[in-house]
Amino acid sequence: FKALVLSLPEEDYIAEQLDVVDPQRIHAVCDAMHEQLATALQADWQQAYEQCRGTGALTPDPVSAGRRALAGLALHMLCLAARQNSDAVWPGKAYQRVKDAGNMTDRLNALEALVYADHPLAAQALAHFYQVFKDEPLALDKWFALQARAPDHAGSVLPAVRMLMKHPDFQLRNPNRARSLVFSYCHGNPAAFHRADAAGYVFWADRVLELDAINPQVAARLARALDAWARLAEPYRGAAREAIARVAAQPGLS
Repeated sequence: FKALVLSLPEEDYIAEQLDVVDPQRIHAVCDAMHEQLATALQADWQQAYEQCRGTGALTPDPVSAGRRALAGLALHMLCLAARQNSDAVWPGKAYQRVKDAGNMTDRLNALEALVYADHPLAAQALAHFYQVFKDEPLALDKWFALQARAPDHAGSVLPAVRMLMKHPDFQLRNPNRARSLVFSYCHGNPAAFHRADAAGYVFWADRVLELDAINPQVAARLARALDAWARLAEPYRGAAREAIARVAAQPGLS
């Protein structure tokens, strides 16, 4: 309950409550709120993490699941606070957790904490996770998805997604892999997708058309990333409409 009540609503959910949606403004407010919670409650996050962090294998009972969730949220917040005060201790603990966690939930929580805090150790942690789990498809899907959903610092996510599409383990023809990377970006990262330069919409249109020739059902689901285009603020609305028109004009659509 604590982990849930201390988690902010998703940015897409906030957008659903508005008549005119500015994705960048929503993200900026959420980002500021996260940082405020992280710094104002830093001592409480530390206490929660120390009390709830487990060291062993996963146990599926509700109490243990709740402890993992609260420990994961606390570590996330502690790494965010560390970004504000240049503390190296908690990012270092998160990196160690990526390497020695006894279950995938704790390991992914620690990896996400570093990625979402945009800490320099995130790159090392991602590389370590890949080396350990590169032969496990489900874990690798999570690895791709986490990078596609990362906070967008100066437009960094879209170039990273384009690079990951060239990764030897990425195949657009694999629906699960397409969802893990392309869908996570277009559906799951509003601030990175709704760019003022419309590059996110260009990427979306390219992938919808590319997927339509391979797997129309997957393409149709990806197309819905712009379901609510008419409620976007400008310049997003006009650019989104242009991207949709480009897809609609393609001959031979499924």
